[in-house]
Amino acid sequence: MAGPVDLAAEKFHTLLVEERTDRVVVLLNRPEVRNAIDQQMVDELHVVCAALEQDPKVLIIAGVDGVFASGADIAQLRERRRDDALQGINSTIFVRIAKLPMPVIAALDGYCLGGGAELAYAADFRIGTSSVRIGNPETGLGILAAAGASWRLKELVGEPVAKQVLLAGKVLTAEEALAVNLITEIHDAPELMDAAHSLADRITRQDPLAVRITKSVFHAPAEAHPIIDQLAQGILFESEAKFDRMQQFLDRKNDKKTGKNDGGSAATAGTTAGAESGEQNR
Repeated sequence: MAGPVDLAAEKFHTLLVEERTDRVVVLLNRPEVRNAIDQQMVDELHVVCAALEQDPKVLIIAGVDGVFASGADIAQLRERRRDDALQGINSTIFVRIAKLPMPVIAALDGYCLGGGAELAYAADFRIGTSSVRIGNPETGLGILAAAGASWRLKELVGEPVAKQVLLAGKVLTAEEALAVNLITEIHDAPELMDAAHSLADRITRQDPLAVRITKSVFHAPAEAHPIIDQLAQGILFESEAKFDRMQQFLDRKNDKKTGKNDGGSAATAGTTAGAESGEQNR
């Protein structure tokens, strides 16, 4: 069994990696080629994934110098042959990223093309700036988008838009991507990482085990439901966090009724109302 991965002790050449107590921030760092994804970057992303599989945390992925990733490294891609394709070099790492225990946030700026777009599609959340340009120009290079776009993009935006991107080479602007929910927020470039951390903050305020299990159930095949939901809920019903968090909710509700929480914020009231609504629908 492999030992724990210490990201602080690793030497990265194509990534800038920052590890915090509840999240890891990865910046794609090949500015000389607009952060194109090469074999070394793939290898280093595998190291990050190994660490997050052992110690689950939220992952934020972004790029340096106003670019997410311009795609795979064309110089390397040109030399790849059939056996390289069968190895699934990029698709394997993107599947691994998609399956990470905790959510993945892609913070997009500038070019997000080809393999860069497919990396973004593998994330659970995508936010961006107004300068984002996202698409898959692979057919123009005589290949197909084989690292996830051919099936993930249809799930994300629907068949008509996916065909525009994959078959007609359409590159979506930030506004177009927002309109089809491929990205969910647009921010000014200087605020992009703050927005990514704000989203990570919201995620980490949830119970980590509940988030992990919910992500797994969300991505389960249709035939696994509803039994997988019931089994997962059975696990969570026995967790200490469930008892603690529900008791805290009940205590806040009681305090509100008795007037002890008159100074509570509107946000707390909204959270309480949402929890009450959710509980009524159980």
